[in-house]
Amino acid sequence: MFLFFFFFFKFIIMTSSNAVPSLFGGKSKLIAVIGDEDTVTGFLLGGIGEINAKTRKPNFLIVDKNTKLMDIEEAFKNFLTRDDIGIILISQYIAEMIRGLVDGHDKSVPAILEIPSKEHPYDASKDSILRRARGMFSADDFK
Repeated sequence: MFLFFFFFFKFIIMTSSNAVPSLFGGKSKLIAVIGDEDTVTGFLLGGIGEINAKTRKPNFLIVDKNTKLMDIEEAFKNFLTRDDIGIILISQYIAEMIRGLVDGHDKSVPAILEIPSKEHPYDASKDSILRRARGMFSADDFK
């Protein structure tokens, strides 16, 4: 599952570079990650790590048992307001901690994707994007 996410988002990064027309109006966007150490490290090794030149803030947050809820909320809000971020990947168990903020986001960019982590499997019933998508379609739409 991790390899799927890695190659999928690596493809998005490569296609949004200056060499190829971007999905975001010609300007490439970053992927932000909020997750446990293993999840974030995997994505950083895949090449998504960046530090904002103006604010000197990274596009990732490693959450461990000592991370305060306020720090997670602050990082998430920061990623939502940054104009250089197009996708926010957040481990689903962390998204549950800040469910109100995640569900309150109604814009298409940055897109929020909830991903599994090593210790916490993915539960589709908790995914806010999937719930919204199910509400848009009925079974008759697929006949």
